[in-house]
Amino acid sequence: MEKSKKIVVFIIIFSFIFIINCYATDTIEINQLIENASSLDNTVLTIQGELIGEALERNEYAWINVNDGTNATGVFIKQSDIDKIKYYGDYKHRGDIVKITGTFYKSCKAHGGDVDIHCSSLEIIEKGHINKEEVSRFKIIFAVILFIIASLILIVYLKQIKSIS
Repeated sequence: MEKSKKIVVFIIIFSFIFIINCYATDTIEINQLIENASSLDNTVLTIQGELIGEALERNEYAWINVNDGTNATGVFIKQSDIDKIKYYGDYKHRGDIVKITGTFYKSCKAHGGDVDIHCSSLEIIEKGHINKEEVSRFKIIFAVILFIIASLILIVYLKQIKSIS
């Protein structure tokens, strides 16, 4: 009887650990997606990351790129979902952070064999913003000093040329 209780307790603990792990990782990293493309082909999954670049609009659809820090991938999305997006990441902007659920294709026949995700839902997790660039006081002072030195060298050079001719 004691052994059966231990087995039941073990099964319950194992079940809770399994359930917690299933809910803890509801998104997949894009790098894992690429590494396991064959086994995940034609499955519905969720990715999360920053929108980068710009939308490439194609009639009622568009292509967007999502970067989660491990890698980036293309997502085929409806034009109506594109209208929800405000910022795409680049040097001057932090892109919107999105959660995208859709069907993953290792080799999409509709798009020339490319790896892509066909979006079925898009959720904006965090809005992007304009990156504020601040130049440090040290850099400004250093630039002024270098300008003064370069100006003095130019003056000396011009005086030497006049004295030669």
